[in-house]
Amino acid sequence: MNNSTRPAPPAWSLAVVAMLLIQLSSALSVTVIDAVGAGGASWLRMCFGALFLLLIVRPDLRSIRRADVPSLLMLGTVTGLMTTLFLAALERIPLGTAVAIEFLGPLTVAAVMSRRRRALVWPALAFVGVVLMTEPWQGATDALGILFAVLAGACWGLYNLLTQRVGDRFSGISGLAYTNPIAAVVTTIIGIPSVIGGTPTLPIILLAAGIALLTPVISFGLEMLALRRMTHTAFGTLLAIEPAFGLIIGLIVLSQTPGVLQLVGIVIVVIAGAAAQRDGTRSRPAVSSDGAIPPAQNPQR
Repeated sequence: MNNSTRPAPPAWSLAVVAMLLIQLSSALSVTVIDAVGAGGASWLRMCFGALFLLLIVRPDLRSIRRADVPSLLMLGTVTGLMTTLFLAALERIPLGTAVAIEFLGPLTVAAVMSRRRRALVWPALAFVGVVLMTEPWQGATDALGILFAVLAGACWGLYNLLTQRVGDRFSGISGLAYTNPIAAVVTTIIGIPSVIGGTPTLPIILLAAGIALLTPVISFGLEMLALRRMTHTAFGTLLAIEPAFGLIIGLIVLSQTPGVLQLVGIVIVVIAGAAAQRDGTRSRPAVSSDGAIPPAQNPQR
């Protein structure tokens, strides 16, 4: 009998699948947005995501210290706002463009946090790419959609900072099980009216549940597996291709065909994101009392 075990898939492949699932979730969310609005789609995703994570993780609330509460509340709030704002942007502008604009947020935060001033050139370069993608000189740019994407990007930058703090205390998926219910509560104020005012048919509800299962549950789990076998710098460099995945998924699923300038712009954004990781290393924090490791820095869009 052959006792040899099958080799594990490469860590980078797990990260790539996770990113593709995240962008696929975003593309599929367009159907839910059409039925119940961006606020309703965000709220349904947060609710189902919270339910799945609570059933899978079954977090121990006794492990939460009083000092953890502010970080958990802030991360949950930012997560809810980030998802809602991104879906609101997706309602108005193409997926690839929305992802590229949103990517400016964490890229700028990484540059500001860097000890090297030259790191600021990368978000500036990415901005040039975004301008090429949006083509404001054409006069057909949806300013509100761009604003939503910019605000989502600001939330993404805050998310990365807060998720490091929470990840130093809890394992990634446990931290998500604590913060996702908070995000569901935060989005309730706009989610419930949006769902009631829309057409929440059973297929739409089931689709929202399936999207929540893809992101954050499956995609985040794959990211965690990948990050355990990759350095943060390598993972961050790989993450820089996510805007390109947004463009590809938008083309395949939503038939959003980019022009030549859009393609040039996305290449510039990817290059800037990958180059920025040279200054993006972070020393691994001490493992917390519950055996936590830092989570992957990626939003559940």
